[in-house]
Amino acid sequence: MAKTENGETPSPAKKSRLPFVIGLILAIAGGGGGFYAVYTGLILGEPADFEVESKEDAPQVKAMPDVRFVPVEPLVINVDEATGTHLRFRAQLEVRTPYQAEVENLLPRVVDVLNSYLRAVDVADLRDNTALVRLRAQMLRRIQIVTGRDRVNDLLIMEFVLN
Repeated sequence: MAKTENGETPSPAKKSRLPFVIGLILAIAGGGGGFYAVYTGLILGEPADFEVESKEDAPQVKAMPDVRFVPVEPLVINVDEATGTHLRFRAQLEVRTPYQAEVENLLPRVVDVLNSYLRAVDVADLRDNTALVRLRAQMLRRIQIVTGRDRVNDLLIMEFVLN
């Protein structure tokens, strides 16, 4: 081993913690900035559903949107002929009020799209616990294609029974 003039062995150089501290500070600042941008609606959508007034510091809820619910006629679909399994399906469409009459006129097409889609779905997919979320999203997308994207806000499933 090499010895210094005093006869001592040199100690290893200490690594600086400065890059770690700077990285940590930048990560915290970036995370906070990202949260603020998403929360206020600067990126990825609408701002939060409430506004805080400076006088009361209590959230003020915005007024409910002007929507109507249009019922879709109930469907009974034979999903497996071998076992005689049927699906009972009933839903309502959340529609903006000015478009209610237009969507009601298009209900036969909506029923046709839903009927065609649900007949094509595999029985194993219907039995899956998470299937309803995926099916609902797929059905809403198809309904919005038929009626127009801005007319139907949501699909509310009232009954989904496999027997």
